[in-house]
Amino acid sequence: MNQQKQDIDFLLSHLSDEFNHSKELAIILAAGHGKRIKSQRSKMLHRIWEIPTVERVYRACKSGIPDCNTIVVVGIKAADVMNVIGKRQFNKFAYQKEQQGTGHAVQVAISVIESEKNFETVYVLPGDMGLIDGDTMKKFKDDFDNSNCDMMVLTGRYEGDPKKNYYGRIVRVKEKTIDGKSSGEDFGKVIEIIEYKDILALDEEALYTVDYKNKKYGYTKSELLEINEYNSGVYAFKYDKLKLLINQLTSDNAQNEIYITDLIYLFNKNGFSVGAVSPEEDYVVMGFNDKTVLKEMEAIARRKVYDRLKNIIEIADPDDFFIHEKVVEQIEEMDKKGIPLDISLDKGVYIGENVKLNYNNHFGRGVFVDGNVVFGENVKIQNMVHLSCFPNQTLIIGNNVEILWSDIIKGNIQIGDNSRIESSVNITGSDEYPTRIGKNVLIKGTSYLFGTIVEDGVFIEHSVLIKKKIKAMKDENGNIRPVRFYVPIPEGADLVKDIR
Repeated sequence: MNQQKQDIDFLLSHLSDEFNHSKELAIILAAGHGKRIKSQRSKMLHRIWEIPTVERVYRACKSGIPDCNTIVVVGIKAADVMNVIGKRQFNKFAYQKEQQGTGHAVQVAISVIESEKNFETVYVLPGDMGLIDGDTMKKFKDDFDNSNCDMMVLTGRYEGDPKKNYYGRIVRVKEKTIDGKSSGEDFGKVIEIIEYKDILALDEEALYTVDYKNKKYGYTKSELLEINEYNSGVYAFKYDKLKLLINQLTSDNAQNEIYITDLIYLFNKNGFSVGAVSPEEDYVVMGFNDKTVLKEMEAIARRKVYDRLKNIIEIADPDDFFIHEKVVEQIEEMDKKGIPLDISLDKGVYIGENVKLNYNNHFGRGVFVDGNVVFGENVKIQNMVHLSCFPNQTLIIGNNVEILWSDIIKGNIQIGDNSRIESSVNITGSDEYPTRIGKNVLIKGTSYLFGTIVEDGVFIEHSVLIKKKIKAMKDENGNIRPVRFYVPIPEGADLVKDIR
């Protein structure tokens, strides 16, 4: 345990950066593990469209609130989360040793801010909100800036069965007080957020009463359960007010945790104003506690990508494909040139982050492409082909190339224009021994090539070529001679015996 603490302390120091001049701070709560997710991996590192949720939240903050400083609060699996985020400009990490609630996590975050640093606005977000985006954060920032509120909550609307709504409910001022008097201009204002488990702990018969500006309001247990406006876990605060009240939070509730939601009561009690707004799309505030919801969020992300691309390229199955967001942006930029792309993806195609597509690229069923793979024009990749390379390598495929079924092509490789790689071929290339295949080359049969240079026009069939140079030599008729059935001298032949 001491070694673990030393490792965490080292990462906290090594990966934290200094803050910039910005008066805005975003605190990302990434300390929880999520018991219901039933995984050894941190909840915050589960992926939506191949990007960890905590990374998505971080990007949304940076995109929607330019130049903001960030604090990522880590706890369970702290080292894993810190290593995934890594060292970022104007970002610090704070360690919540014991998970005592969201309010406690904010207390921990505030404690790492230098005493002389004074922010104007602080945003707080959960690290599992994998569908939130920069547009949502920008609108939330604008709403807060224009509201004159001291605190604001981003809320969602739950459309399903109230019994399955595990979120905290937004309790607003009723039209009339408990003794029948009008609430006047207070009607609709936010009184508090009451957690789902705290509602369940209430007496069925007794009225739940709250005071707001010296007026008393009453709610039945069923009324509270049926409130469909819920707390997303995203907040904005005036920093001076937050700093004044954050350490007044206590754990006097059913869960014995320090809730950030209790700040609403403290803000109201101290005469500070509290507001609530909802995003344009409810799905952006989805968080997850189990694999089912995570899968729903993945489906929403896929649908968003499909909607962006459906009129630009052909996607055979909108429910079974993957194109990394960077490649989506690349496709959209290509489309702006006004030239038809004629890119098509069959069912189950995977296109990774650093792939560079080109005009008239066709990908068959189950094709996997990842790494710095660069396509020429008019390239056809048949079913179940695997194309990949390590981050420091590049795999270049020339114009008019065709790669047939189930080929595996990996590593530092170039394939020249007009070449054809037929089925069941395996080609690899390393940094020290790259593979270079010339133009108009045909490779077929169960061939394997590693670190080999093939000149233009060569025909290779049923051969194993390791660190070879294949010359294009013509016969007496002027045709380039083929390489067929080439097999290296075996090692360990003396160890191989017939079974009699």
